[in-house]
Parts: sequence; structure tokens; C-alpha cells
Amino acid sequence: MPDLTLYPRLFLTFARNSLIRDMTFRTNFLIEVVSSIGWMAMNLGFYLLVFQYTNTIGDPNHPETGWNQWQFFVFIATTMFINSLVQALFMPNAQEMSELVRTGGLDFALLKPIDAQFLLSLRRINWSSLGNFVVAFAVLIYASGHIEHDAFQPIQYFLYPCYIVCGVLILYSVMISLAATSIWLGRNQTLYDFWFYITNFSRYPLEIYGGNALGNALRTVFTYIVPVLVVVNVPARMMAKPLTAEYAWLAGFALLATVVSLVVSRWIFQRALASYRSASS
Repeated sequence: MPDLTLYPRLFLTFARNSLIRDMTFRTNFLIEVVSSIGWMAMNLGFYLLVFQYTNTIGDPNHPETGWNQWQFFVFIATTMFINSLVQALFMPNAQEMSELVRTGGLDFALLKPIDAQFLLSLRRINWSSLGNFVVAFAVLIYASGHIEHDAFQPIQYFLYPCYIVCGVLILYSVMISLAATSIWLGRNQTLYDFWFYITNFSRYPLEIYGGNALGNALRTVFTYIVPVLVVVNVPARMMAKPLTAEYAWLAGFALLATVVSLVVSRWIFQRALASYRSASS
């Protein structure tokens, strides 16, 4: 019978080892944390400037569906939550995938008696990226305090962290799928870099993708085919806006998209491994 505690214990070991490694160079760690927080502060400052000239961000043809300043800052906080988790847990490992293939390090990983995708996805944790998580929490609390919550349903507060996890898993699925292409393409990292361009669409509300044929096409593709638009939009709406029938349907689709994304990414990863030829062969 498999040991169900094995993978949680391994993850804690990876996290502890990564923290020890980061603390070996404390100054570098602090610089990375400050740089990351400073970058997010500049982004917040930019949006504060934007709201000096407009009351809402969204579809200009339907201003009532837009995001006011405090709703949008909940959206930004949600983006920061999800991105900080992805950058801390998965990005350092995905970046090294092509190097492992090139140097033969993938052979060593495949010899381990654990799932290869688990090992290659979580063996390093970038603790400095979690600095943005703290900033996001402060922004969320402050912005939420300026939003009327009388029409909100209690379940929305429970679902918010659940959909944060769903958003992280969807972005992970896209990332590991593109990173796995390095097994087929060797040193080529172009498709992995393409992840940044794809996920850039997730940083904006759904409402801005409308009003013309191009906007509607982008909204359809990045909601239903590559579902990055539900990554931030669904959890952010849980904290920023009352739950409506339209949003409830989108929330249900996000759960389906999470499951399908994980299944498809697992299939791509396994197919890529099946094509791998050992560096020693």
C-alpha cells in the first residue's frame, strides 16, 4: 500500500532545503525580496495614476460592468497572490528543464523512485517570491474595506482561496506543458518563454476583451481553449463583486478548466518523457 504521506514529506524537505540554500546568501535573498516588492509597488502606483483619470476599467459600452478603483485593487491583489505562488513553487524548476535535458541531469531525476513530474516541478522553492504574497494580503484587506459587502454571499469568502488554488494550477499546467517541450526540442526555450505572453492576458479583467471582433476572439480563445482569463477573474470577482448567475457559471467552468488543464498537461509531460533518450545512450 503506497505511503500517502511520502509526497507531503518530500515537499516539506524540498522547501526546507531551499530555505537553507537561500539563507546561505541572506543579502542576495533580501535584495530579491525588496526588488520584487518594489516592482509591485510601482505597478500599484501606476494604477493609482490611472484612476485619477477614470472611474472604472472595463467595457466602455457597458460601464456598469466595469471595475471601480477598489474592486480593481482586489483584482491586482489576486493577481499578486497567484503569481507569487507560481513564481515561488514552479517557475525555478520549469526554467531548468531544458538545462537538465542538455546536461543529462534529467537521467538522475528519472532514476528517483518518485513521480518524475512531482520531482521536476517542486524540487526547488524560491522563497523570495513569497514577499509579494504578504503585499497582496495587505492590498486585499485595504481594498476590501472600501467595498460594500451587503450583497455578498458567505460562500464567496470560502471560495476565494479555493479559486486562488485553481488559478495557480491552471498556470502551472500551461507552464509545465511548455517546459516539457524542451525534451523534444533540447536547448530551445522559446515555447517556455511563450508562457509569459500567454499568461499576460490573465492580468486584465474580462470586460476589456469586448466591443469588437478581435476582443471577442481573444476572450473566447483565452477563456475556453487556453483558460488563462479565468485564472484571476474568477477569484477576484468572488471578493470584489456580488455573485450573479453569469459569474456562477464562469466559476463552475473554472473548476472544469482546472481539471482538464491538469489532465492535458500530465498527458503532454508523459508523452515528452516517453520520447526522451538518455544522455548516456
